[in-house]
Amino acid sequence: MRQLVIDIQNLIFQWPGRQGFQLSIPKFQVERGERVFLQGASGSGKSTLLSLLGGVLVPQQGQLQVLDTDLTALSSSARDRFRVDHVGLLFQQFNLVPYLSVRENVLLPCRFSQRRRERALEAADRLEQSADRLLGQLGLDLTLARQPVTSLSVGQQQRVAAARALMGHPELIIADEPTSALDADRQAEFLDVLLGRCNDEGVTLIFVSHDQRLAQHFNRSVNLHELCAVIGEAA
Repeated sequence: MRQLVIDIQNLIFQWPGRQGFQLSIPKFQVERGERVFLQGASGSGKSTLLSLLGGVLVPQQGQLQVLDTDLTALSSSARDRFRVDHVGLLFQQFNLVPYLSVRENVLLPCRFSQRRRERALEAADRLEQSADRLLGQLGLDLTLARQPVTSLSVGQQQRVAAARALMGHPELIIADEPTSALDADRQAEFLDVLLGRCNDEGVTLIFVSHDQRLAQHFNRSVNLHELCAVIGEAA
């Protein structure tokens, strides 16, 4: 049976007070377990779309359903709760907390979400054990777990950020240009690891990049300009 994780119909978003930009999406659907590569030039609205999918923004018109939840019907605080419970975020700059250790960074989602805490403990006696398992699966030496995250290389920090996004088994991962700081070899290596983890856990992945060479690694490639009617330029 077909299970939709994302179901957008006739969506329109415009920044308040800005008449020059409008994002219009007639239809966009993503099934459970899909790994979708979303490409588009700078200013095309990629980050705006990700913010809509994460419930940070809400459209002025149209349907925006994520995991059978109508995000437009939720309050701001309810959208925040939905996001921390169900969505793993992987950022271009990683957004790791510099004064925390590697393991403490990975455990952050479980501090804010009881649901993800409980899911992380389904196959582990302690949260630390679940975090260390993820770090190992992502190719990090566990001797680094207690090290300050700032002592790691860029490639290692990227894997920590991926482990944090996957912690507690969120159903959806949203990745915004997470490989832009890596060379081609490290990009391919990281993608293999990330896609492997998403495949093993049945996680749906929306991966945004302007680098079209990465599209070959994904189930489906979507060009934002073909998907949307974009007027003006996004922030």
